[in-house]
Amino acid sequence: MCVVAFAWNAHPRWRLLLAGNRDEFHARPTAALAAWDDGSGIVAGRDLEAGGTWLGVDGRGRCALVTNVRDLRAPQDGLSRGLLASDYLRGGEGAAMRARALQADAPAYRPFNLLLADAQECTWTGNLPHPRMAHPGPGVHVLSNAQLDTPWPKAVALGAALRRWIDAGGDDDFAPLFAALADETRWPDARLPDTGIGLERERWLSSAFIRGDDYGTRSSTVVALDRDGGGVIVEARWGPMGVPLGQSRLELR
Repeated sequence: MCVVAFAWNAHPRWRLLLAGNRDEFHARPTAALAAWDDGSGIVAGRDLEAGGTWLGVDGRGRCALVTNVRDLRAPQDGLSRGLLASDYLRGGEGAAMRARALQADAPAYRPFNLLLADAQECTWTGNLPHPRMAHPGPGVHVLSNAQLDTPWPKAVALGAALRRWIDAGGDDDFAPLFAALADETRWPDARLPDTGIGLERERWLSSAFIRGDDYGTRSSTVVALDRDGGGVIVEARWGPMGVPLGQSRLELR
C-alpha cells in the first residue's frame, strides 16, 4: 500500500475512515480480501509469499495497515513488514500497547510505516531512520512511503478528496473515494521527493494510481469502522496495466 488517507474521529458515523492503494509487483502472489480461514478473525487480503497483510481488520473493530519506506539508500533487509499487521490483528494488545512494544523490535524489520487502530486509539510507528511512534489526532492524515503526514503531492491530493467527501456528508457511498484512488495525475518535478530511484521513476510513481506491466497498483481499498466495532471494507483489484480483476465488499459486525 503506497498512498493512504485516513480520518480518525472526524466523521459523525465512522470512527476510522481509510482509503488507500497498494502498489506491488504483479507477479507477487496475493489472495483477495476475505475472512481468513485460520480462526484468527482477520478480514484482509493476504500476501501469499510472506504470509502477512498490508491492510486488514478484525472482529473487534481493530485495523492495521503497513507501507514500505521508499529510500533505497537505507538497508532493505529484515523481517517482512506484512507480519507487523497480521501479528497485531492476531494478538490481544491495544494499538498503543502494541506500538510501544514494537519500539524495541522495529529495527529487525524492513523499513516500514505501521498504522494501528482500536476502539480508543490510533497510532503510527516507523523504524527509519530510527524507531518512533505518534498518536494522530482527530482529523484527516496522509501516509505514503515516507513518515506520517509527509506532504507528497499524491498523498495531499488524496487527503483533500477525503476531506471533501466528509464535508459533503459522505456516508456509505464510497465511489468518490475510489475515484480519487484512481487518479493518474503525475505531478511537477519541483514537487517530487528524491528517494534515490531517479527522476523518471519518481515521475511514474507520483500518481495515486500506478499503471504498469510488471509493477503497479494491485488493490484499492476503503475501510469504514464505526464506534460499535462494525463497519465495512471494500477492495477493488487490478492486474497489469490497470486491468480490473474484481471487487469485494464485506460487512463487519
